[in-house]
Formats: sequence, structure tokens, C-alpha cells
Amino acid sequence: MNTKYIWLLAISLGFMACDSDDTIAPSTKPLPELTAGEADFSNYVSLGNSLTSGYTDGALFIASQENSYPNILASQFSLAGGGTFTQPLMNDNYGGLALAGNRIASPRLVFGGAGPVPLESVIGPVTVTTDIATNNPTGPFNNMGVPGAKSFHLLAPGYGNIANLSAGLANPYFVRMTGDTPDASVIEMALAQNPSFFTMWIGNNDVLGYALSGADGSSPITDQATFDYAISTLVTTLTSGGAKGVVANIPDITTIPHFTTVPYNPLDPSNPDFGPQIPTLNAIFGALNQVYVAIGAPERAIVFSETEASAVVIKDESLEDISSTITGALMASPTFPAFIGQFGLPEQAAPLVAALLGQTYGQTRQANENDLFVLTSSTVIGTVNTSYAGALMAQGLPQALAGQFSVEGITLPLEDKWVLIPTEQTEIATATNSFNATIQAAASAAGLAMVDANAMLYQLANGGLTDGDFTLSANLVTGGAMSLDGVHLTSRGYAAIANAFLKAIDQTYGSNFEASGNLVDIGNFPTNYAPTLQ
Repeated sequence: MNTKYIWLLAISLGFMACDSDDTIAPSTKPLPELTAGEADFSNYVSLGNSLTSGYTDGALFIASQENSYPNILASQFSLAGGGTFTQPLMNDNYGGLALAGNRIASPRLVFGGAGPVPLESVIGPVTVTTDIATNNPTGPFNNMGVPGAKSFHLLAPGYGNIANLSAGLANPYFVRMTGDTPDASVIEMALAQNPSFFTMWIGNNDVLGYALSGADGSSPITDQATFDYAISTLVTTLTSGGAKGVVANIPDITTIPHFTTVPYNPLDPSNPDFGPQIPTLNAIFGALNQVYVAIGAPERAIVFSETEASAVVIKDESLEDISSTITGALMASPTFPAFIGQFGLPEQAAPLVAALLGQTYGQTRQANENDLFVLTSSTVIGTVNTSYAGALMAQGLPQALAGQFSVEGITLPLEDKWVLIPTEQTEIATATNSFNATIQAAASAAGLAMVDANAMLYQLANGGLTDGDFTLSANLVTGGAMSLDGVHLTSRGYAAIANAFLKAIDQTYGSNFEASGNLVDIGNFPTNYAPTLQ
């Protein structure tokens, strides 16, 4: 009897436990109502460059603009008193620009199965319909992001005047925005809208242009005094009417995939176009290597491995130019005429070849892990530089031999524009740190919110950045944050930036976008666009 009642008691308690689980729901605390705090989002204006415009995959197009971080912000601001937000939308989803029917910027990149490829290589020729001479939209525009703009460009009158394009003093994207005030500056057009709130992310191009050009000097880093004046003037002007806002600093651009994707040692001995040439190449460079050793510079020796991937050959302008030393040493060698004879050249060609080798390899070395290569270098490494080959033929070299001495990164050292050597990386880092100090000081003095984009990019490049259910990285194609051009963000990356802006606004102005559940779900934004998007 006692056992019977014990079992009944156990069954009863079991039912009670089940009934309790079914009827008592977990306690949930309701989210607070969204508040703007001290911020007034009724008239929001954004200023910046391509990162503000929504530029992605090497182009600007309607879908990318609709997913720009300012447009994402404006959508959230509308929940807290924000007004309409107008952008200078392109005419299509191909991207690219035309001037009176002539293409001046190419359509977007797409994923071609192995990596980024031009859109037209997948779907065939397209007509770029955004023509800055015939069909510009009508403003005013809340998104004043101008691809290619540097800090001081936002202050420059005439930067949007089509008449200044030929002289390089105007920006075609800003031409689309100036309308009947072609000489108005970006800051003037922004201020004319009497913004109650603004965001500004500018300064990237002040160092990026230098880096993208391989620091070859064609696009110098902005001098510190000019940068300081631009940032100070922009912040002072934007806040002169009482507007509040957020500014972002400059990321370390050497960590983006445009500079980290191409390896320093891409020369694979199993490649049938390269591997069989290695013994001949090592024989040719053997003569040079003896000179390097003789003058006490063995680190300049060039040797290609028959079993492992080899580094490319680069021109390093930080090295002493020993062109005349190489030429003199080769000419003094009694075996040099016979050496060139094995390549079908007569002995009397020895002075020409010695001068050629000295001129070509006077400041060269093989690359190492400290060198960074621009993404576009992948399209030239291992190819014949036809212009250089033509120049060699003009000096008397046979066509076949001229071609052999003109292979980019192998027999023809990669020029400065393809690689960032350590000294150039240091220049970029120094400028970035100084510019960021200027931005921080200006933001602090004006009581503005601050987004540390530099720290965000560091996270992307070192372990990943987590936002909601997603972790993004800086890997090209697979990382989710960086678009196919290796420089700009994907739409999902822009959404993550928008959340960083919202959090900064919360911290500075007492809004509660995060606490009220009004950050954006970055999973709702794509990481790539299909080639068929039109």
C-alpha cells in the first residue's frame, strides 16, 4: 500500500511540474520606448566621400545608394522624428558614368566564380545611362557624399562645375549634385539646408589616394596644415547653427583587402608558364647575384625556387641606385660576352645588355612578407609589358628576347605603383594617426559624437567584428564586410557602420536606439549583388 501511494505521489508531482511548465511563461522585460534624447533628426544631412555615398564593388548604383549608411541611418531616424532623406540616385544598377555619351567611369564589379570581374565580362556590353552632361537629378540632397573627395574638396568652390572637369578641378559625381549653382561647395550646399543633425566621415582619401597609387607620388598625402584647416572649418561651419552630429575617423587602410589579398610570393613553380623557365631565369640572375655579393649587398639576390612559391621582383626606391656599378662590373667581366652569347646575342651587344641590366636592376630586390601589393597588381604579374618590350626592340633586341626581359614581376621589376614598401606604409600610418588626432580634437571641442572606424576595421582584420548574429571579417569576397573592389564596404558592412553611428549617438546625446531594439539587423542587407541586377 505504501509503495502504491508513493508512486501516485510521484505521478501527481510530475503532472504538476508539467502543468507548471506549460502555464508559466518566462519573464520578459518590455523594451523602453525610443527617444531621440538631445538630438533633433528632423533635417539630417550627411557629408563625406565614397563611403558616405554608398559606393561598393567599384561603382555607385541605385541599390548601393539605397543601402548607404546615411540612408540606413535616416530610416532609423524616421522612428524618432526624422524627416525625408533625398539622395542623388544614379540612373541604373550597372554603375559607371558618362559625359555627353562617352564613358568616364566603368560599371560595377561582380563575383566571377573565383574573384572579382567586370560586370560586362559576365553579361556582355551595357550602356552606362548616368550622363553628367544630360540627366542630372534635382536637389537639394541630404546625402552629400562625393566619391573621390578629400577633406579640402568639401570647401572648394567650383568642385561641381562641369567646366572645370578638363582641368581636373571638378568631380563628376559632384557635378550631378550642384544643379543651377555649379560653383557652390559641398559645405555650402549642406549648410543651405539648415541641418538639425549631421554625420561626417571624411579624410580617407587624403591618405587612400597615395596608397592606391602605390605611393608613387601621383596622389600625395594631404599636408597636415591643409587637413587641419579643412576639418576645423567643416566642423565649425556645420555646428554654427546649433546642429548636433557625429564624425568618424580614418581606418588604417593598409589592412583592407585591396592591400592584403595579393601575396608577395605568387610565382608557383607548377605553373607551366613559369616553372620551365626557372633554370634559365636563375642562370641570368646568377650573373647579377655575383655583383650583389661582390659589393656587399647579397640581400638583393634574386633566386626562384623550383619547389616552392617564389616572391616577385620589385623596384624599391628606398635602395641605393647601383645601376652604374652593375653595368661596370658586367663590362669588366671577361666571361660576360660569352654569357650573353648563349641567348643568341653577338659579343658586340655586351655593352647594350650590361647597360640594360644595370638600368633595370639598380634598385631591385625580391619582395618579402613586409611588402603590400595593390589588388590590381594581380592582373599584371607574369604578363609581358608590351611597351617595355617595344623599347627593348628599339634598342636592337630580338622580339622574343625583348619579351622575355619584359615579364612583370619576374624579369621586369614591378614598378612603385604596384607595391607599398615598409617605408611607404610608415608614411601612411603616420599621416593616418595625425589626421585622426585632428578629427578627435575637433569632435571633442564641438561636443560631437565620435565613431572609431579605425578600431572597427582593426577588428575586421583581426578576428572579425560581431554584430547581432553575424561576424564579419576583412577577407575579400568571403568576409561579408568588404566589397569586391577591396576598398569599400558591402551593404552589410555599411549596415554595421550605421549601427556604430547609432551607438555613438546614444552615448553622446542620450538617445536609446540600442536599448529600445532599434539598431538594424545587418542580416537584412546583402553582401553582394547579382550580375543580373538592373
